[in-house]
Amino acid sequence: MIPDDQVDEVKARADIVDVISQFVELKKAGKEFKANCPFHDEKTPSFYVVPDKGFYKCFGCGESGDVFNFVQKRLGLDFVESVKHVAARSGVEVREVRRGPDEEEDPRRPLYEAMAFASEWFQAQLADEKVGADARAYLDGRGIDVGTRERFAIGLAPDEWRGLREEAAKHGITDELLLQVGLLTSSEKTPEPYDKFRNRIIFPIEALGGKVVAFGGRILGESGPGQPKYLNSPETPIYHKGEILYGLHRSRHAIRREGSALLVEGYMDLVSIAAAGFENVVAALGTAMTAEHTKLLRRYTQKVQILFDSDPAGLKATFRAADLLLAESLLPLVVTLPDGEDPDTLVQSQGAAALQTYLDQAVDVLDRKIKILEERDWFDRIERRRDAVDRLLPTLRAVADPTLRDLYVDRVAKRTGLRRETLEAEMAKTDRPGHMPRSSTPAAPRVQDQARRVSRQRPHLGAEWTFLRVLARDPERRHEILEGALMHIGPEDFKDEVDRTIFQLFLDDPDLATVPLDADPVVATRLEQLLAEPLREGQLAHAGQEVREAVNALRASRLGRQIDQIQGRIEATPDSDEKLRLIDEKAVLRTEMKELGHAGGATFARRHARGFNPTD
Repeated sequence: MIPDDQVDEVKARADIVDVISQFVELKKAGKEFKANCPFHDEKTPSFYVVPDKGFYKCFGCGESGDVFNFVQKRLGLDFVESVKHVAARSGVEVREVRRGPDEEEDPRRPLYEAMAFASEWFQAQLADEKVGADARAYLDGRGIDVGTRERFAIGLAPDEWRGLREEAAKHGITDELLLQVGLLTSSEKTPEPYDKFRNRIIFPIEALGGKVVAFGGRILGESGPGQPKYLNSPETPIYHKGEILYGLHRSRHAIRREGSALLVEGYMDLVSIAAAGFENVVAALGTAMTAEHTKLLRRYTQKVQILFDSDPAGLKATFRAADLLLAESLLPLVVTLPDGEDPDTLVQSQGAAALQTYLDQAVDVLDRKIKILEERDWFDRIERRRDAVDRLLPTLRAVADPTLRDLYVDRVAKRTGLRRETLEAEMAKTDRPGHMPRSSTPAAPRVQDQARRVSRQRPHLGAEWTFLRVLARDPERRHEILEGALMHIGPEDFKDEVDRTIFQLFLDDPDLATVPLDADPVVATRLEQLLAEPLREGQLAHAGQEVREAVNALRASRLGRQIDQIQGRIEATPDSDEKLRLIDEKAVLRTEMKELGHAGGATFARRHARGFNPTD
């Protein structure tokens, strides 16, 4: 037999129009398709396929059903065989399992049941008159009304360490199961696991079949040190984030109906504009699109409008996503919103009509890139024009559609003054083994010299530079390093503004490999230097220890500032009780700093207190 979740996935991914078109010639009739019925003789078409609903109906003979029913009746297959046939057509790999007398139908069913329980519990917390009051007020302020909250099953993880765990135990759901699906986490500081999501608005993430497979949580209020604004479920046996687009389960029919998909960055953007009437919207789980994401979208549309932020990190994510879409023969259009606005804030401040205006003004991704380069005078001088070509080449190389590729090459050739033959030769270089695009190669000596001059313009902070150096030069472990570091430090712990900006760039795009197009010149130069030279094998062996020492040093620096602030308050307050409370608070911080000293953080901070030359 085939597990239920696999049947659901096949049905969700199947294009019923594509499957039935193998056997009958369908013609579009409004939002539906019609043909002469394959199950009885007729001269006037009475057989209709309704893709939005996923079923067919013949008004002549009465035959009707879903995609599996059609294949069963047309080919004479049983149910399992029909699922396999549709799965093969839809690119889904199915597995059969044998059910023993004491076995569940699907070995993953307990995982789905645990996620369904958690989703219902989170929703109950949001609905609770007292527990959910602040969260409901926050959502009301963001224009997320009760109907929208129920539609997207939005919930609340209360500010408790073991609320979900204790309630799950009452229903026989074990810690082991909750750990397996990422609802509990653990720490060296405590022997017992605790809730992963706390004090967060919860957004259930559903697979195409409708089952909850993961959660995203937005912190309620402002995030503090070491607290990411958004926290997502880890990869689990039922959740692979590179294969799921948030909201696609609900929006796929609207995408097909509208002929385009709106691609946004996160949960709040999607929920907010869906509440405003834009049904054809999906979100990547984070800004990192994958090839699997684009394959999913291609099942429902040929056009994707990208509504990411217009800041440097957003533009980087936009162009990366666009290149992936082009590789799947999709047409990416870039929607440019006003500075400081995202889809959520724009809808809240100006309404749905304003967002529609910007959607109507969306431009092709290549035109958007060229416009940005023009605004920054990249075509004015020969040396900048060479760099401009390098910025455009990834998009030219990505295009799979031969007609669009020819149009793109012609457009870039005319704008840069290059001959088509020269441009096509540059495009072909990526096919040579070992070749790297020019923007990814080590910095030229001139750039390296400039970076050294910039880095010496102020005393460089040792812990900050050490941490960023390992982060930049060890891309294989970058996700792991960032995840561990965020438990202890945040951007605000970087005193130097340029280093703080670079750390934020890595947070926004952990796969960052080149300098963002719109990066500040000083940031660009320093980041180029960081990315220029990979760590040698010997250095990699000590990278973990360097990261730990650097993180501890940054924490020690923060604790030192907090201790100084408390000391100032101690000296200023005349209240003896308040003074005693502050002295106790200071003692706790000093104990924590002492522990960091044993871990090497304070030693590192002292060793690098005078700064050092980052080019050594």
